[in-house]
Amino acid sequence: MGIAGPVSATVCRMSPLDNVMQSVISDVEGALGCAVADLRSGALLGVAHLVPSFTRESLEAVASAAVHMFRGQTVRQIEDLIAHSRGQASERLIEEVQMTTRHTIHFMMVLPNHKEAAVVLVTNRETALGIGWSAIRLSVLKIEPILDALAE
Repeated sequence: MGIAGPVSATVCRMSPLDNVMQSVISDVEGALGCAVADLRSGALLGVAHLVPSFTRESLEAVASAAVHMFRGQTVRQIEDLIAHSRGQASERLIEEVQMTTRHTIHFMMVLPNHKEAAVVLVTNRETALGIGWSAIRLSVLKIEPILDALAE
């Protein structure tokens, strides 16, 4: 699906997921970008951002990083070890990840009813953590029905 450029740019053919991502970054002070990533392939399903220097390559790298954080080989090994130590079947345990860099905060969440997709919000460091998490959780209410419709 299409990539949304900066808000001030004219964007043709935004997908419904791109529109949701756009509304998230419009609603969150300090938001830099928001995306939905497929955790199987790393593909961007929907994205919007305010950073002119974000290229397709950099956006795909962020999506790939989200895949590794939720579904990477090391993560899978840890989930298997935990399950084995509990005498249970292995399952996906990690649901949310928050990561900070020198200049940004990344909020990442696996969608509750679409376990193979995650929403990622990137903000500047001034954004309140509660605001970031609230925005992510509220976006799920709009994202999941779109993914349901695409699956039909």
